Amino acid sequence: MLKGFKDFVLRGNVVDLAVAVAIGLAFVTLIGAFNSNIIEPIVAAFGPGDSQGLGFQIRDLNPNTFVDIGSLITAIITFVITAAVIYFLVVAPMKQVRERLMHEPAPAAVAPDVALLTEIRDLLREQQAGGRSDPPTTQLS
Repeated sequence: MLKGFKDFVLRGNVVDLAVAVAIGLAFVTLIGAFNSNIIEPIVAAFGPGDSQGLGFQIRDLNPNTFVDIGSLITAIITFVITAAVIYFLVVAPMKQVRERLMHEPAPAAVAPDVALLTEIRDLLREQQAGGRSDPPTTQLS
């Protein structure tokens, strides 16, 4: 059981997955900082100057009822940026690499004369096999 686990962990796919997760977490941190420092101030600039950002408050005297539309817009922008970067830097290049590596050349077309000879050969084999339905008899002299 431990040997199977060791083989699973040491397989290349698991190591690749661990590296991808680590890079993904670092990338999410980078995009989060970009949104916090650049996107959020731009989105908040569209809200009224005395509020907590772009949004509205359901009850005037209760700050916990603030509906923060700016955070939703920021999350959508974060998602779009993250998905675009992952697609263009990981998915599209891997798809091209996979197509190059897995691309098998199309089998060469068989010339008509070779196809005809192959057909004749196969028919002759069938006739010879059909003619030997009885086992051959041996004569003793």
